[in-house]
Amino acid sequence: MTVPEYPMWIGGSEVRTACPIEVRVPYDQSPFATVFSASARELEAAVQAARAAAPVMRALTRDARAAILRRAYQLLLERREEFARVISSESGKPLREGRLEVDRAASTLLFSSEEAHRLAGEVVPMDASPAGAGRMALTVREPLGVIAAITPFNFPLNLSTHKIGPALAAGNAVVHKPASSTPVSAILLARLFADAGLPPGALNVVTGPGAITGDFLTEHPGVNMVTFTGSAEVGLRIRQRSGLKRVTLELGNNSALIVDESADLAEAVARAVPGAYAHSGQVCISVQRIFVHAGIFDEFAERFAQAAQALPIGHPLEETTAVSSLITQQEAERIEGWIRQAQTEGAHRITGGERQGATVRPTVLTHVPPTAAVFAQEAFGPVAGLNPFATLDQAIAAVNDSAYGLQAGIFTRDIERAFHAAMQIHVGGFLINDVPQFRVDQMPYGGVKLSGTGREGPRYAIEEMTEPKLISWRLPKTK
Repeated sequence: MTVPEYPMWIGGSEVRTACPIEVRVPYDQSPFATVFSASARELEAAVQAARAAAPVMRALTRDARAAILRRAYQLLLERREEFARVISSESGKPLREGRLEVDRAASTLLFSSEEAHRLAGEVVPMDASPAGAGRMALTVREPLGVIAAITPFNFPLNLSTHKIGPALAAGNAVVHKPASSTPVSAILLARLFADAGLPPGALNVVTGPGAITGDFLTEHPGVNMVTFTGSAEVGLRIRQRSGLKRVTLELGNNSALIVDESADLAEAVARAVPGAYAHSGQVCISVQRIFVHAGIFDEFAERFAQAAQALPIGHPLEETTAVSSLITQQEAERIEGWIRQAQTEGAHRITGGERQGATVRPTVLTHVPPTAAVFAQEAFGPVAGLNPFATLDQAIAAVNDSAYGLQAGIFTRDIERAFHAAMQIHVGGFLINDVPQFRVDQMPYGGVKLSGTGREGPRYAIEEMTEPKLISWRLPKTK
């Protein structure tokens, strides 16, 4: 079977190498596409193309940048089904989720275009200081130059637009390294931007093993900033090797949800189940740890397990599929092992856990020891652990007992308890009467502790991707 080729995109042109890489559908390992592995030669060419394009992007008016992003937004919506099927094929994500991702990515581009118009500095009140009398000053925000964007497999399109859209809106050029398992949507996005009128070299896509390409871009003196989404281990490596470059890191989490005794159980279950098992739990803010008041624990656990059992499992391109495979069989085997380990340590498995190839049935564990990997680490798989609590402060302490701090949430009808939890839990975002897996693309998004540094969302990413310059002038003395 002949599969289509997707060359790298460097300087506005297709680039092939002598090292092809086969991309397969994770669910059944059927061949889907062929891409090419970059050597140092292609990586250097991509950085130099971006460096040449950076002054061009900087010189574009804000309106010109916004217009390119709006055209890209329109083209992406026109090609919605094509991109959705590519996302589902390369990542194993159910098609219904693939379509939603395309819609979100388009919105991210639209938000970025709007922020290009709003990009501005401020007037500085110089005469607030006695020494500043007779002076005026303002700040302007200037692009950093070349942004290296390194993105993961789980949202291969939308997380790319969260880096590329703001970077272009601010007047930067980009070298994009997508995940090795999901490169096709990134290559198609670069071609789409070319159709939207983006100058050649302003967006370059290089493919290949992350250990090689990531280190090259992180250490290259021609790269001004690295923005990365992925594991804490790799994020720490980037931080250590980046020198004085600007770095933003959106890493991982083991998202926690509190279900208070006053909660609407039907609503909590209806939100928590997709929050735990969408894309087989391969979402940074998947619901992983659920703390339920002891008085409603048994009822919640029964309802939650029944809903998890009812999720249809199948090929990602089948319209009825709600749960498909993990990204690789190795990841499925890891999750299977973590489930067994938790049971050995005392957890009870009330449903799921069976593996077939790269697919693991949605799993519900109860009474999970806090030291078990499925609780203490980021599972990134279709498993949720339920533990009872007696007091809200006990639940808050359990949520905070984590190396991560991306998002968390609570279901309760008591507003005072809700805000008490919100103020006490150490995370980047807290959701009241919703799951921590919720995200809209214009909001500030990022974490604390091992969940990273910096914030995404177009407005907030642009702040990271620009720097303020002060311009001050001394006024002529009046007679």
